[in-house]
Amino acid sequence: MKKILTLAIAAVLVFSLVSCAKKDKEDVTTGTSAADVQKNGPKSALEILETVWKKYSADDKFAAMGGSEKNMKEDAPGKFDLGDAEALDFELGFPKAEVGKMDDAASLLHMLNQNTFTCGVYHVKNSADIEALAVKIKDNILARNWMCGFPEKLVIMTVGDYIVSVFGAAELISTFTAKLTDSYGSVRQLFDVPIA
Repeated sequence: MKKILTLAIAAVLVFSLVSCAKKDKEDVTTGTSAADVQKNGPKSALEILETVWKKYSADDKFAAMGGSEKNMKEDAPGKFDLGDAEALDFELGFPKAEVGKMDDAASLLHMLNQNTFTCGVYHVKNSADIEALAVKIKDNILARNWMCGFPEKLVIMTVGDYIVSVFGAAELISTFTAKLTDSYGSVRQLFDVPIA
């Protein structure tokens, strides 16, 4: 009887380990594997930030929020409302005059101080506009009058037809860019410039 019980417990443990390993390889929100994400690319701006945020360990994470006023999420990225060009410009540094060139946006911000970490992801309608739009985002962010401290650096990258703009503390930016690059093989860095 003890042998049967021991074998049954061992079988349950093996099945639970296999199940956990399979869950780790699948994206919980989309049901796609990490290999599919690498091969097919992201489906939305929010998916990019959610994929990266899931790679953060508890020690790496910071008090965060995401999205615009209508879609605000605590401790997670959120979808940003394109109808509020002023907020896109003020909060994320996306030039309000260029909002018509994208059709999807998401954000992840440091809850206590946006100058510590601010990330915006934007899907560009026409891939021919990506490089020129990235320059405008860079120029818009660098031209700001900073309050409550200066961010240390700005990095702008692309993932397919998405622009990823992130500024803040150098250490937080390095962690984010490493996790983004680990998540998507098609990451291309356009700018890495100091701000302070």
